Amino acid sequence: MPDSSINSDSGFKHLPVLADAMSQPVAALPAQLLDGGLMIDATLGGGGHSALLLERHPDLRLIGLDQDPTARAAAAERLALFGDRVTIVATNFVDFSPAEPAVVVMADLGVSSPQLDVAQRGFSFRLDGPLDMRMNPKVGETAAELIGRLEETELADLIYAYGEERLSRRIARRIKHDLAEQGPYAGTAALAYAVAGCYPPKARRGRIHPATRTFQALRIAVNDELDALDRFLQKAPDWLVPGGLLAVISFHSLEDRRVKTAFLHDQRLERLTRKPVVASEMEIAANPRSRSAKCRFARRLPQAMTADAR
Repeated sequence: MPDSSINSDSGFKHLPVLADAMSQPVAALPAQLLDGGLMIDATLGGGGHSALLLERHPDLRLIGLDQDPTARAAAAERLALFGDRVTIVATNFVDFSPAEPAVVVMADLGVSSPQLDVAQRGFSFRLDGPLDMRMNPKVGETAAELIGRLEETELADLIYAYGEERLSRRIARRIKHDLAEQGPYAGTAALAYAVAGCYPPKARRGRIHPATRTFQALRIAVNDELDALDRFLQKAPDWLVPGGLLAVISFHSLEDRRVKTAFLHDQRLERLTRKPVVASEMEIAANPRSRSAKCRFARRLPQAMTADAR
């Protein structure tokens, strides 16, 4: 049943990426798996992918996980018509263990459009807002607190490792100088302006904003995203029935490399996609944020060892 502790009047509208690509491998599962089977959406968001699959497979049940209360509210509203086929759990996927195995486990690792488009969340520099960036706005350190706490070298290493930003040392030096001289940044726009100022004038006019990689790095660090992904990839195969499907959509190379490696080397899994599924030109035109999405699929092997047994 939907999570009754959250407000369903959220305004959270989520357009899922690679929706058809996600649906096709699920439709190819044996009928006996889909009949009454459980699906776990580890990153429920607004419930877009789940709604599509529940509609196409009326015997499927869903457990949807999300730590963002706004997302859970939207999903509860969107999935209400599926009644008791749906259970929404307020949790990060790394803290979850299912009571029964699933036929499908999926994760969409991207930051959703509503999170980016709400200035108060602080994920984006397009709309000025507080430097927050937390997926769960009630837990953990904000981006402002993070950049205030780290030494210059630590901040530069973080921006380089998580943002693959070649100007990381220059950017970290500018940030720490600004904090020392002026105090905390007023918001995301001020930080983005400072980062852009570290680029040569010509480089500031490219298709990608100069602050994109730095913001990505801070968001990953604030939410411990890569460690959480590693833990998910270790746990998720054991959530599946033999023959069950694991699907992961990632949005940058740091994530995709981890998914690719796990699907290739995990003895519990059979990799189904040698190359990731990407958005068509038509989808990119309709939803530009799908441009960087990559989806990989794997199947749980019949005689695979559990993580505990290895």
